[in-house]
Amino acid sequence: MEEKLARWVRIKAAEKDMSVSKYIRELIEEHMNRAREYARAMKKNLAKQPIDISSNQPYPGREDIHDRSDLR
Repeated sequence: MEEKLARWVRIKAAEKDMSVSKYIRELIEEHMNRAREYARAMKKNLAKQPIDISSNQPYPGREDIHDRSDLR
């Protein structure tokens, strides 16, 4: 590990009153959780039926396209 990086990690861990290994473990866990959540959201979004915009019907509204009902 580069000294510059090691120093940064030691400082950040000390700011949180943690050991370096615990700080790194928490960083990895946070990254892992974000990756899992992203994958879950991607799977959910890709499971939706595509919107047919090639017909002569009016385009769907903004609320239909950007449905965020699970965030409300």
